[in-house]
Amino acid sequence: MSGEIHEFESLRVKVDDVIYMPSLDAPPEKPHPFVYFISIHNDSPLPVTIRGRKWVVRESEGEIVVVEGDGVVGQTPTIQPGEHFSYNSYHVVASSAQATGAFFGQTATGDRIFARIPEFRLDVPDWV
Repeated sequence: MSGEIHEFESLRVKVDDVIYMPSLDAPPEKPHPFVYFISIHNDSPLPVTIRGRKWVVRESEGEIVVVEGDGVVGQTPTIQPGEHFSYNSYHVVASSAQATGAFFGQTATGDRIFARIPEFRLDVPDWV
């Protein structure tokens, strides 16, 4: 197993939905909560375990927030060939923003891989 990490195109990340949810708790300095729904699809012939993630959120007012951590929503799921892992989470922003990033994992053969999270928008509605 090498120490290199490479993009694994057989692992597809899909942003299934993004919903503005003003009923969720949010601090006064970041009053706009969004729930996002993500699915990670394994189109490879190998099981893949998700070990971590890195998100970059760029707000329209210029602030950039980087979120890194182990696993995804407190888990390190192993996704079998042809299967997918879906979850939802939420993020709070001060203004409209765009989010992107990557999931990091390992194949059953020990290769370290990553899959890009497609960029998506957190648009604060005009009525707010």
